[in-house]
Amino acid sequence: MKITVVGAGAVGATVADNIARRELCQELVLLDIKEGFAEGKAMDMMQTATLVGFNTKIVGSTNDYAKTAGSEVVVITSGIPRKPGMTREELIGTNANIVKGVTENILKHSPNAIIVVISNPMDTMTYLALKSSGLPKNRIIGMGGILDSSRFKFYLSQSLNVPSNDLHGSVIGGHGDTTMIPLTRLATYQGVPVSQFASEEELAKVAASTMVGGATLTGLIGTSAWYAPGAAGCALVESIVRDQKKVFPCCVLLEGEYGQKDICLGVPVVLGKNGWEKIIDYKLTAAEQEAFNKSADAVRNMNSVLATV
Repeated sequence: MKITVVGAGAVGATVADNIARRELCQELVLLDIKEGFAEGKAMDMMQTATLVGFNTKIVGSTNDYAKTAGSEVVVITSGIPRKPGMTREELIGTNANIVKGVTENILKHSPNAIIVVISNPMDTMTYLALKSSGLPKNRIIGMGGILDSSRFKFYLSQSLNVPSNDLHGSVIGGHGDTTMIPLTRLATYQGVPVSQFASEEELAKVAASTMVGGATLTGLIGTSAWYAPGAAGCALVESIVRDQKKVFPCCVLLEGEYGQKDICLGVPVVLGKNGWEKIIDYKLTAAEQEAFNKSADAVRNMNSVLATV
């Protein structure tokens, strides 16, 4: 098993570190355009191997895609990160060219790879990767919903004062401050609906906090977050390479599911060795479906910008 992470910045390096520690592959390639950057990050991580106990071989490279040859999973984190006050949508012009180029170069050397997209704006970048690559739809997956759901459960745990690992909750729709949809109706604590423990007002506050979770961190840190995005990317990769069949909300191509076509948007999917294998129908209420449709409209509007890039 060989995995490549493209982009050795904070998110990419954290994805790689998590993958190495969980020994999801024998060889992990970390690629970056900045001279010596990926090599240095790889060396630093390899020097932790005896301390934290992993045997994964990590190879860093400056833009040498030949070293990624034969990768079974490729994670794309390349692109400029958000700064305070920026939306994910403002990154589209620069990051579209980067993601398109990365996808093309990866497939020259790993034509059978499953591609995981983390670069922002994630929904549009996933759609771009799918359309520019010509790959089967199951082999292109956007990560955003996993991250948003982890933030949703964090805010729920803070509101209910319970461990986040005892909670289940999903966020669907676009990976944006105004497009994601935290499904408070379906969230549970130890199998019991959270509505039995929190008022509608409290749950609305949790949903609102979730939607600006990324922007909140950007304001505090000064750039995009990386620990949770890195862990979320690793969780997605693990379900694929270990064929775990876990259900995660991911950005995938819709062809009539959830009432939408020709768009990549966050919905619950089964993840296994073939990539995403099945879309789960949450049977949304009328209000939830309306919100999902509005989210799709906003993402579709962003996608239209790709024609000018």
